Amino acid sequence: MVVDAPLDSSGARRGEERAPAALRRAGLLDALAADDDGQIDEARLRDPNREPASGVIDAAGLVQAGAAISARIGGLIADGHRPLVLGGDCAILPGICRALPRTTELWFVDAHPDFLDGATSPTGEAADMDLSVVTGHGPAAAIGVDDALLDPARVHLLGHRPPTDEDSRVEAARIDPAIHQVPAADLLRLGAGAVGAGLAGGGDGPAWLHLDLDVVDPRDLPAVTYPEPDGPRWADLVALVTPLARADRLLGMSVTDLNPDEDPDGRHTRRVVEVLAQMLA
Repeated sequence: MVVDAPLDSSGARRGEERAPAALRRAGLLDALAADDDGQIDEARLRDPNREPASGVIDAAGLVQAGAAISARIGGLIADGHRPLVLGGDCAILPGICRALPRTTELWFVDAHPDFLDGATSPTGEAADMDLSVVTGHGPAAAIGVDDALLDPARVHLLGHRPPTDEDSRVEAARIDPAIHQVPAADLLRLGAGAVGAGLAGGGDGPAWLHLDLDVVDPRDLPAVTYPEPDGPRWADLVALVTPLARADRLLGMSVTDLNPDEDPDGRHTRRVVEVLAQMLA
């Protein structure tokens, strides 16, 4: 079941907001032979200003968007579906996690740790801080609840790059030490397929898979807002994600951060569709 959550946490109607529609135009539903649950209309921000108290862009809008995402995803899971949520950016994750049991294992595949907060983020975008929010280290204003949504010890951060500047060093220092980390270099050294198979078969309880497409090396996918070099190539991503996406205990999957504005001829969007079909078929 495919559902769109076109949230762009910059509040500026950046390209990520158009990613779900672009993926649909590129034939994603047909490629997956998937049912369509439409769009979560409330999953949009229209105020690009940072809230003074929290430092988060449009914190009130985020809470409303997160509640709508949570309600839709919770309903789909309760009805026996395994939703594929098309973002938008990573700010959709707290809303999704509100719908999940706290015992859910999170497989978080991203070029960035997303562990800033309203004070340390240079942008104020909730996509800078979604993983910190769901593990209880981010601003409650970004989700509307004070407690951690997931146990940090059940979170696996996969494919992120080492810090290269002061902001990223601050971010790396904030990561909860209970979170299991496999940076991009280790992922490639160990073998992406081996890492994915180990996670898929090595745990217990429910799981959610979150894929930020900027994890892919920009030589293969430059159509993102915040590209990072030295990442997995398409073949590595397929090897990592395929066993995770097909795990029996998976509740669902979210895909974020394609920027169609950086893909004028649509070829990268079509490639994303091909890869998703390969992993999820």
